[in-house]
Amino acid sequence: MSEDISRGRSPEAAPTARRDRTHYLYLAVIVAVILGICVGFAAPELGKELRPLGTAFVALIKMMISPIIFCTIVLGVGSVTKAAKVGRVGGLAIGYFLVMSTVALAIGLVVGNLVDPGAGLQLTDQARQAAEAEAAKAAESDTVAFLLGIIPTTLVSAFTEGEILQTLLVSLLAGFALQAMGERGAPIIAGITHLQRLVFRILAMIMWAAPVGAFGAIAAVVGATGVDALTSLAMIMVGFYTTCLLFVGAVLGPLLWAVTRVNLWSLLRYLAREFLLILSTSSSESALPRLMAKMEHMGVSRPVVGITVPTGYSFNLDGTAIYLTMATLFVATATGSPLSPGEQISLLLFMIIASKGAAGVTGAGLATLAGGLQAHRPDLVDGVGLIVGIDRFMSEARALTNFAGNAVATVLVGHWTGEFDRERARQVLSGGLPFDEATLLDEDEAAAEPVEPRQKEPEPA
Repeated sequence: MSEDISRGRSPEAAPTARRDRTHYLYLAVIVAVILGICVGFAAPELGKELRPLGTAFVALIKMMISPIIFCTIVLGVGSVTKAAKVGRVGGLAIGYFLVMSTVALAIGLVVGNLVDPGAGLQLTDQARQAAEAEAAKAAESDTVAFLLGIIPTTLVSAFTEGEILQTLLVSLLAGFALQAMGERGAPIIAGITHLQRLVFRILAMIMWAAPVGAFGAIAAVVGATGVDALTSLAMIMVGFYTTCLLFVGAVLGPLLWAVTRVNLWSLLRYLAREFLLILSTSSSESALPRLMAKMEHMGVSRPVVGITVPTGYSFNLDGTAIYLTMATLFVATATGSPLSPGEQISLLLFMIIASKGAAGVTGAGLATLAGGLQAHRPDLVDGVGLIVGIDRFMSEARALTNFAGNAVATVLVGHWTGEFDRERARQVLSGGLPFDEATLLDEDEAAAEPVEPRQKEPEPA
């Protein structure tokens, strides 16, 4: 309290003031998105030239992902007394990811058959060349290479190469090592705690560049795509967006409520700024650090957040799973080679495996689709070129669905492992405990924790 008074603010007023300030930031993001769309339609060539603005902003966010994952996992795992508890969290998370990805693939298959998009489109030489390029990207990575790629070249190269799973592995090893060190590891944990505050402060500073990044990213997408591609392929786009909404509302929502009694729409409203960030940059990774901070603030324990969120970004790709099946049916119909029910079932089983390696491929969704068809139905690969033009718009729905799926997964795994504070979540989602947008950390609570040892009561024990 004295620290808050010395800064000239009360503990209750500080988060509110910071939130009001960042409120204008996200209003600026919305304005930037609208301006970007206008520039993309009015001056397509200029819009394409603005792409580096969006690329630079996403690169700045990605720069912070590895240190944030490292700090969160090391502090979480290092504070857990039993290593088996961490293994239980990871096992539950992986099992849940497999089940939900299969459900998402099945829903994409059902809706794809009902909508039956792709009829009447013509395959051009340009489309064939684009499909060949995507298949070549997928050929660069297979399952074995993906698994071996989890192991970094050196202990620190995971941070320099920006690979999420490599960072996850190194962080877990460091956390278990600190567990084994016991009290001797306490100074290291204290140092990493200060490092985490520094990293989140830097991230909060970077977020003020969001309007510029959103403007450049949207202008480039609209300028490169144009109106013609949007109108000619509107059926698959509308069908895909509808299916993603159906999955989130009819599958994730009831599941979340039945298990944890948390309302899905309250959770999504709590994460509204992250959804806006993803929508404006077409990258779910741009919101990964904020998702980790917000899930921990909401009442999910640090070990669960540190393990579930980064793993989910590689293995819990619900939106990508829906895209793979719907896009395959679209390509099959457009090329005049519709799939029989038996072929669709075998395709579903194949895509369950193929979707798990999507994170290891550049341009994950489209390249994984081309690679899967190359191995399963080579005659359909050329048809991938038909959706290259609108893939960027579909990638936004993929990213939003993946993000929502990972947020729900984090709450569910936290509940199943007894690491979820439902009462705190109720207060956070109702607005009683606002998230600190300035630091992205609960610094007032963290500052209050060291006060307890100053009291002499615990010493005799």
